[in-house]
Amino acid sequence: MQKSHALRRGRYSIEGGHYLITIATQKRYPYFFTFEHACSASRNFYHPRVTKAANTLSFVVMPDHIHWLLQLNGELSEAIRRYKSYVSLAIGERIWQDGFHDRMIRQEEDLKSVARYIIGNPLRAGLATNINQYSFWNAAWL
Repeated sequence: MQKSHALRRGRYSIEGGHYLITIATQKRYPYFFTFEHACSASRNFYHPRVTKAANTLSFVVMPDHIHWLLQLNGELSEAIRRYKSYVSLAIGERIWQDGFHDRMIRQEEDLKSVARYIIGNPLRAGLATNINQYSFWNAAWL
């Protein structure tokens, strides 16, 4: 099992950079099977204090984790901290696993392809047969 401090090795923030983020719930508990919790997780990508730190390009809320494609406006860890805090406050308990996984998107990578991959997660997980049947996602290109 990887420790959260090991995830920070080699991590750096580049303002204006694009990142694919994955954040899991504690012990992968499916908090977001609850409609209200999934709505809170979705809504908080657009919380004013979160958008000050990062612009959301695409996201999907899965039962026990989220994927988030963002463009950074400051420090990566601060953007993640804000998002995790506002979701936990809305739900009323600390729900997140320590740390997060990030991958910086290189300039030559197609952001729309990364967004399509993110949005395809509910289909691959068998949560829906058509993305229109799944409510907890968005992409800036719609």
